[in-house]
Amino acid sequence: MTEKLTNATIITEFLLMGFTDNQVLQGLYVPFFFLIYLTALMGNLLVIILTTIDQRLQSPMYFFLKNLSLIDICYISVTVPKSIINSLTKGHSISFLGCASQIFLFIFLAGTEYALLIVMSYDRYVAICQPLYYETTMNRGTCLQMVIASWASGCAYGSIHVAGTFSVPFCGPYIVHQFFCDIPSVLTLACSEEQILEYAFVIASCAFAFLCFLFLIASYVYIFSAVLRIPSAQGRFKTFSTCVPHLTVVILFLFSGIANYLGTNSKSPSSLSLFMSVLYSVLPPSLNPLIYSLRNKDMKAALGKILGGKLIFKNFCLKYIH
Repeated sequence: MTEKLTNATIITEFLLMGFTDNQVLQGLYVPFFFLIYLTALMGNLLVIILTTIDQRLQSPMYFFLKNLSLIDICYISVTVPKSIINSLTKGHSISFLGCASQIFLFIFLAGTEYALLIVMSYDRYVAICQPLYYETTMNRGTCLQMVIASWASGCAYGSIHVAGTFSVPFCGPYIVHQFFCDIPSVLTLACSEEQILEYAFVIASCAFAFLCFLFLIASYVYIFSAVLRIPSAQGRFKTFSTCVPHLTVVILFLFSGIANYLGTNSKSPSSLSLFMSVLYSVLPPSLNPLIYSLRNKDMKAALGKILGGKLIFKNFCLKYIH
């Protein structure tokens, strides 16, 4: 695993030992992760297909949803397939480059998703609180710039953290008590007091993420105040039922990540740490298609149109071909 040259240690691989100490979890998490991954993949692919081929789903909101689904597919694919393969093959190793790539891609996509969620909250704020200015404010060029800025900020965020994490020397043992390489678990392997810079990056990032969350909360305060002025009880309920799940997913995604990154980390396995990691790395990509998209009546109509067309084609084939 390592080669020693003078006083330095060159790392060639890490061992991912997330669920190996618990035989019950070891037997359950592979089918659970596989089902979650399949659900996330199918749900997000469906959103991308619907928002691409249906002309009624070309508004800014659906443009953002399409990008969110693309991010979610990539986000969950960074960690879950590798974990499943390791468990099935009884191998737990991941190369140094593979671990660094996993951290970069995970942080890159997590940062991009969070930035896009902030953008989506602003989109809803303009749509509900300033409907007369919506088309001019959220024009195609502005939406494209917002999405590009989200991807760029995520890339910068990932680059900073992977550089900070792997700029420190590691003293071993090179066992990561997680099902993927994440910053808190990898930093526990760093030599004493060598990881201060990256911890400073983590604290600064969490503080900045919390400030962005306050901006998101402010947007929703304005949204809810506007909703309360809607005379129709059905209209109020419809808007609340859409916004509250959005806010719930953002809170789950943000605070489970912050709790895991700022919590006490040790070189021993922790069931709580694993659980928190699942909350912010696996569940959001699976829940987002349901919460943000498939509960939407326009998305349901587009899906019904596709399924209806396939049913008509099938009946035609049965009647005239057979």
